Amino acid sequence: MGSLDELEKYAKENNVPIIQKEGLNFLIKYIKENNIINILEIGTAIGYSAINMALINENIKVTTIERNEEMYNLSKINIRKFNLENRITIILSDALETEIKDTYDLIFIDAAKAQYIKFFERYKKNLALSGTIITDNLNFHGLAAHPEEIHSKNLRALVTKINNYKDFLKNNKEFTTTFYEIGDGIAVSKKVP
Repeated sequence: MGSLDELEKYAKENNVPIIQKEGLNFLIKYIKENNIINILEIGTAIGYSAINMALINENIKVTTIERNEEMYNLSKINIRKFNLENRITIILSDALETEIKDTYDLIFIDAAKAQYIKFFERYKKNLALSGTIITDNLNFHGLAAHPEEIHSKNLRALVTKINNYKDFLKNNKEFTTTFYEIGDGIAVSKKVP
């Protein structure tokens, strides 16, 4: 049996970005309170959040997409350690090129931040009518609030894209979005009925 502490330790030692504890607790509570069963995750990394979501209850099924082959292989090993390979499906692919037919109660976006708008637009069709899209990392370690303090041109460009995504959510007529200052900043977007 795997241990979540081991995964957290591995992520810290190897600079693998995983969801912050506060954000994870919010996500788990949201899944429990809303009886979410089918989840699509964009960005698997080492499988940490997929495993945490699947462990909530045995009816939950997670499909997760990862484009980095090393991370994909590592997440497969980790998922096997938790005996969750029957409930977590990992797809090795670029999420912007993956074709998914199923519908989901929850879509969790936690991948390449520069592509958030594209991920949202691509997968909103896979959302159940009463479904939710949750996005992580919208504060980007506090940098999103103070882009003028960033000296790296690439980092500034990334933060601009994160802020553009927030504006995209605020102005989106199809969804209502609530922003939470939890973990590294979370957005909860629900379809307008």
